[in-house]
Amino acid sequence: MNWRKIIGAKRAKLIMGVFLVTASVGFCAGTVPFSTLGFDIASRDAIAASTTELTGRAPASFADLAERLKPAVVNISTTKTVATGGFRSPFNDPRLERFFGGDEFFKRFFGDIPEREFKQRSLGSGFIISEDGYIFTNNHVVEKADEIVVKLSNGKEYKATIKGKDQNTDIALLKIEPDNGLPVVTMGDSSKLRVGDWVIAIGNPFGLSQTVTAGIVSAKGRVIGAGPYDDFIQTDASINPGNSGGPLFNLSGEVVGINTAIVSQGQGIGFAIPIDMAKDMLPSLKKKGKVVRGWLGVSVQGITEDIAKNLNLKTNEGALVSDVFKGDPADKAGIKAGDVIIEINGKRVKDTHELIRIVAGIEVGTQATLKVLRDGKQRTFTVAVTERPESREMAAGKPEESGEHFGMTVQEITPEIAKHLGLADATGVVITQVADGSPAEEAGLQAGDIVRQVNRSRVSSLEEYQGVMSRALSGDSVLVLIQRGTSKFFAVIRK
Repeated sequence: MNWRKIIGAKRAKLIMGVFLVTASVGFCAGTVPFSTLGFDIASRDAIAASTTELTGRAPASFADLAERLKPAVVNISTTKTVATGGFRSPFNDPRLERFFGGDEFFKRFFGDIPEREFKQRSLGSGFIISEDGYIFTNNHVVEKADEIVVKLSNGKEYKATIKGKDQNTDIALLKIEPDNGLPVVTMGDSSKLRVGDWVIAIGNPFGLSQTVTAGIVSAKGRVIGAGPYDDFIQTDASINPGNSGGPLFNLSGEVVGINTAIVSQGQGIGFAIPIDMAKDMLPSLKKKGKVVRGWLGVSVQGITEDIAKNLNLKTNEGALVSDVFKGDPADKAGIKAGDVIIEINGKRVKDTHELIRIVAGIEVGTQATLKVLRDGKQRTFTVAVTERPESREMAAGKPEESGEHFGMTVQEITPEIAKHLGLADATGVVITQVADGSPAEEAGLQAGDIVRQVNRSRVSSLEEYQGVMSRALSGDSVLVLIQRGTSKFFAVIRK
């Protein structure tokens, strides 16, 4: 019998057993000494390094970081006066009116009950950005408040005033007058955040002050319908009512976001405004009390696959100009409806939200260089950016009828129809009927829509419409520019 072979085989099994034991305890508390498993110091260090690489920079505890950051986080309580509409008569109901005589029956016995006012209180969070008392929070936390009280982590309270606010991004800047210098946060760079990075939130959920929660960045650039400048950081760090306006920190202790919104139906889905957006707005909020944004004077829409095909575009990236406001910067520069904006000041425009954010950040009074696609060719324009007006949004006679195309019937716009629809431009054709289940209905067209273009050809009369539409019928689809109310948009009608 070859004892050396037997001993060698047993030794191999022993070594294999050591590796199996090591694998099973590699991510535990590490109570098994390395020496008992036959590892040297170099092996131990190698495993420790690989474990650190797997867990990133996540600490064993967030306690030290939270202790350092909490003094710069504040609780915000507000009070505002709300008027009620008085007590509503229970008999003001069509089902009861014929029996009790409606509201008069109630008034005969109880008289008129006047409106009442009561104080509504709400809670939120914020964070100190300067030693002299400037604080960032959400606009909805302090909007229409009669009184705002800021409570520091040491229990001191100060009355605050609103120095600036922006409803579009839900950001507000408060100011308190402290007795001494205050602890402040360090504002980071939210553009460097990556999906999967650790973050912690500190705030005042449900009035529970200085609450700390941790999670990761779940997504970036989220559009949730909160406004035209949506660009939210999504996180699964617990955010609840009262967290609004509080900071979202990275593991370096830098603020990377302002906690703002939650999905009430779900768990672990919260949204924060990128701190880069707030930093860009800070000078304007301090100086003017509002945010001054750039304005081109165009209305834009996204590019669908059908639109891209009709415009012979290679991709659906960019923003399609659906309307150019007369006399505004883009109009003066020569931009036209149907142009596709693909770049501004060297920044690629991926979609309409990207365009709106870029334009908003351009300094008013400066020149912007736009690259657009027109008829398949790239062109460059220089536009003098002005201040965005808050009122603007970026994003019946018996005339002869034209017959039916794609399940819709149109007629020429008469002065009477123009007056009825409130149109300044009485040229073109109006859709009078859209058949159920027709291609026009599937494209989203409605009776009352005005057809301004067909396949990029202007339509100013019924005759022009019939001409361009007859040529368009040879294709698989037709691209139309529609005016609905004060808005314009492109739509593709497919056969």
